[in-house]
Amino acid sequence: MGGCAQFRKAGQSVSFRPIMATKKTTRFRPKSRPKPAKKPAKAAREALSGDTLNRIVAALERLAPPAVETVNLASADAFVWQAEAGSLAPVPEVNRVPLGLLKGVERQAELLLANTTQHAEGFPANNALLWGARGTGKSSLVKAVHADVNGKRTGNARLALVEIHREDIQSLPRLLTRLRSAKRQCVLFCDDLSFEGEDQSYKALKAVLEGGLEGRPANVVFYATSNRRHMMARDMIENERATAIHASEATEEKVSLSDRFGLWLGFHNLDQDTFLEIVASYAKAFAIPVNADELRARAIEWSMTRGARSGRVAWQLIQALAGEKKVRIAL
Repeated sequence: MGGCAQFRKAGQSVSFRPIMATKKTTRFRPKSRPKPAKKPAKAAREALSGDTLNRIVAALERLAPPAVETVNLASADAFVWQAEAGSLAPVPEVNRVPLGLLKGVERQAELLLANTTQHAEGFPANNALLWGARGTGKSSLVKAVHADVNGKRTGNARLALVEIHREDIQSLPRLLTRLRSAKRQCVLFCDDLSFEGEDQSYKALKAVLEGGLEGRPANVVFYATSNRRHMMARDMIENERATAIHASEATEEKVSLSDRFGLWLGFHNLDQDTFLEIVASYAKAFAIPVNADELRARAIEWSMTRGARSGRVAWQLIQALAGEKKVRIAL
C-alpha cells in the first residue's frame, strides 16, 4: 500500500498522502538565575552593628556567673555573711560584754574557752552547740570568748568571728568554700538555730558539718545556739517517729544533727541567789549609784514581773537603773 492511497474516479486516479501528526518541539529556556546570596559570615558582620554587639556582650555578662570574691579577713575581727551578695560585711564593733561579767555559766565558759583556744592555735577542735533556756547567756558567751581569745593574740593570729543568719543556712556550703581559702582561723556562728515543720535545710547542715566529701574546713569551727537540744520542733520529731519502720530509726534521725557537735553546753534557768549575784556584778562594773538593799529589792521585783530569772533579765534591769541614775554604759 505504501505511503499513499489511490482512488479511481471518472477515469482519474487521485493519490492521497496521509497527514502525519507532527510534534511541536519547544525549546527550554531556563529562567534567569537569582543573584547569589551574600556569604553568611559577611552578612552577619554587616547585620551586627556596633550597638547590637554591645547589647549581646551585656546580655552575656548578665548570664555569666559572678566572679568569685577573694575573701579578705584582715579588715576586721568580725563579719556578717550576706548570702544574696555572696560577701562578708565587716563589723567594726561587736555588741558584747566582757567574759568576767558572765555569772552562773563558769563551767560552760571554761569548756568553750578551751575549745576556742585550741582552734585559734591550729589544733583540732569541736563544733559546739550551746542549748537551753532563753536569755541565759548562750550568744553572749560565744562573743565574750571570742574577744577573750583575741585579747591574747595579734595580727593574723587573731580569730575571725563570722555570723550566718538562720534563714541563710542553705548558703552554708558556699560560705565554707570561701572560708576554706582564707588564711585565718574562723569561728562560724549561728544564733538561735532551729528547724520547724517541713524545713529540710537541717539535712544540708548535717552534710556540710561532717558528712560531705570535703568535710569541714580545717580553719573553721561551727558554733550554734538553740533553745532546743536537738534543734528540731516536736512535730518534726513525731513525724519522723510515725513514718519510721523501726522506732530506732526515728531516734537516729532525731539526734543525727546534734551529733555533729562534739561539744554540748547546757544552759538552765538561774536560781535567785545567782540572779542577784549577776545584778550586783553589773551594777558594780558600771558604777551605778544604788545601795545593796535597794538593788536587791529592785532585782526581785523585776524578775517577778517578767516571770523569769536570767542574764538577759538582769541586763535589762541594769539598763533601766543606769537610765534612771543618768549613768552611761560603755562596753
